Amino acid sequence: MDSPRSRGRTRPFLRRTAALAAAALAASLALAVPTADGAVARGRSTQEPGVTVSLWEWNWPSIARECTDVLGPAGYDGVQVAPPQNSLKRTALGNGSDTVLHPWWEVYQAVSYDLTSRMGTEAQFKKMVKACRKAGVKVYVDAVINHTTGQGSTSYGGVDYQPYTYAGTYDKGDFHAPSGECPSSDGGIQDFNAKAQVWNCNLVGLEDLRTGTDDVQAELAGYLNKLIRYGVSGFRVDAAKHMPQRDLDAIYARLNRTADGVRPYWVLEVLPGGPGVLRPEAYLRSGDVLGVDGARQMQQAFKSYTGTGNVGSLSSLEVFGPEAGLTPGAKTLSFVTNHDSERNRNDYLSSQDGPTFILANQWLLAQGYGSPQVYSSFTWEQADASPPARPDGRVTDTVCGQGWTCDHRNPGIVAMVGWHDYVGKAKRANFWSDDANVVAFSKGNRGWVALNNGAAAKQVRVQTGLPGGRYCDVVGGAPSAGACTGTVVTVGSTGFATVTVPAKGVVAITRASRR
Repeated sequence: MDSPRSRGRTRPFLRRTAALAAAALAASLALAVPTADGAVARGRSTQEPGVTVSLWEWNWPSIARECTDVLGPAGYDGVQVAPPQNSLKRTALGNGSDTVLHPWWEVYQAVSYDLTSRMGTEAQFKKMVKACRKAGVKVYVDAVINHTTGQGSTSYGGVDYQPYTYAGTYDKGDFHAPSGECPSSDGGIQDFNAKAQVWNCNLVGLEDLRTGTDDVQAELAGYLNKLIRYGVSGFRVDAAKHMPQRDLDAIYARLNRTADGVRPYWVLEVLPGGPGVLRPEAYLRSGDVLGVDGARQMQQAFKSYTGTGNVGSLSSLEVFGPEAGLTPGAKTLSFVTNHDSERNRNDYLSSQDGPTFILANQWLLAQGYGSPQVYSSFTWEQADASPPARPDGRVTDTVCGQGWTCDHRNPGIVAMVGWHDYVGKAKRANFWSDDANVVAFSKGNRGWVALNNGAAAKQVRVQTGLPGGRYCDVVGGAPSAGACTGTVVTVGSTGFATVTVPAKGVVAITRASRR
């Protein structure tokens, strides 16, 4: 929820004592460990989240069922959920171009930290987290902690508010603009390359919190710690680029350990663009970052190719990761698209790209860069569209194919989740390409995969890196009762195989699929 380039519209998007704040900070510093570059990690979790799925704006009962029935059995390690805090509830349309009463971005305008959202009640949220953890799926929350609202006066939780005044939570002294700390002429960000504006002014009208103060940090940490007590394992920090690294570090320092006894996962939304301290690389000291640049490179490779002119090609992704200018994989949550980027279809892929989108997700799972996240949400025609909901804006139960994409259930993606987990951290070897839209490679001696982004099937003869034998293609049909239910790949004694890779398709084998 961060980029000015994706905001052609105005996106309307307790107190604690200083002594307690100092004590929390001191306790966190006691856990601090120096990193390789000499920075202090402040006890930050080094655990990667594995393969996750973003069930964006699904309601809590639907996510609970999905964890039990689909995500756990499919091998997904975690699920990212939409912001659960109480948010703006619009009661009227705005200007003439505003045609959606309850757009998706309502949930990104925080009113209070009660868990009374479009997605359900606090009791339903707790039940969802418990069900997911029981299924072996960790829950990660999209946390809105940079700002509050930009319009309206009431919320889904029934809390009324006025600009910069949220009874029992914040008053004007808790915001940058009323405190005179925003240097722009209108209180908003006018120059996205100016540090003081990016950190201290309102992002597209959203009231920017003074996250450097003890009171605001305590309020935010109290909210996040409540989620941790309920079993949440970590957070995607929305609009993190609009908070100084020192503020993010101070808030993280106040967080408790998770139910698994580790520090919570912490991944920051820091979009590319801007100089120096505003770049994603500058935030790596404070957490992992979203792999937005990687998503853009995937779109350039997968979608630009037209069959005539070779404007882009899958083979160009032979180099992907830090060597291609991306952030280190161990510090990156990677994805093909997310809720912001899918609405910028000139630069990113989306579910609307059909088989190409599925193939891109399969490629990311095979390539193994970062911690891969599959995105699954609702269908839409206009960018502000609401998820399927009742007239009052509350999101209805998910029914796949009826307004919901459920791309994470695609058998080809599920198969590659298993392939990804099986090959683990094995290094890529035996890379082959036709210099256009077919690539193949092995991962150590654990598995081999070929992907075809072309419009026609292609036969290839390549080195698989695997012992000779007959293997079941896990994408075309998993092994069953000792036999292959789909394609059989025959690997010769020298490791070579001749394979036909279907158009917009994948062939993948592992040592475990040998028959």
